Amino acid sequence: MSTPPPPVFFILGGPGSGKGTNCAKLVEEFGFIHISAGDLLREEMKKDTPLAAQIAEIMKAGQIVPSEITVGLLFAAIRAATASSSRQPPLGFLIDGFPRKMDQAMMFEEQFQKAAGIVYFECSMEVMENRILGRAAAGSTRSDDNIESLRRRFQSNVESCVPVVERYKAEGRCHIVDACRSVDAVYADVKKLFIETFACRPL
Repeated sequence: MSTPPPPVFFILGGPGSGKGTNCAKLVEEFGFIHISAGDLLREEMKKDTPLAAQIAEIMKAGQIVPSEITVGLLFAAIRAATASSSRQPPLGFLIDGFPRKMDQAMMFEEQFQKAAGIVYFECSMEVMENRILGRAAAGSTRSDDNIESLRRRFQSNVESCVPVVERYKAEGRCHIVDACRSVDAVYADVKKLFIETFACRPL
C-alpha cells in the first residue's frame, strides 16, 4: 500500500495580513515545511537571467507573475524540500501567498495534488498598510515595501486573489481568519483550525 503524499495547505491573504508570521509559528509547532511563493520569485529575481528581469518588472508594477513561472518554481521547491527533509515523507507543506489566480490553483491541483486546506487571512487595507510601512521603517530590504508598490499590490490582490477566495468559499474549502487582531489572537484561531478541522497534530 503506497504512502499518501504529504498534505498541502494554501495560505492566502493580502500583503501584511500575517501569512508569513503564522506560517513560521505553524512550522515550529507542527513541523510543516513553509514555502513562500513571493520569496521564490524574489530569489529568482536575483539571478542574471532574462526570466529574472521579467519577474522583476512584473513585481515592481505590482502585477501577478504568469502561472507557469510561479507553479514551476513551487514544484521545484517542493521537490528540493522533500529531498532534504529530515522526515520522510515531510509532515506537510504550507504554500504561502498562493494561488493568486484561479488558473494557478487549477494548474497546481491538476498537475500535483489537491490542497488539503485553504486558509484566508482577512485583513483591512488600513491595518495591512500600517504593518507593511512599519516593516519598511524597520529596515525591510524588499523592493516592493514602499507605498507605491504596496497600493498596486493591494489592488492586484482585490482584483485577482479575492475571486480565488470566493471560489474556494463557494466550494466550502476556504477557512477565513480575522487577521486584524493581535498576533497571539490570530494564531490561536489558526492553531485550532489545523487541529480541529484539518486533523493535524502538533509535534
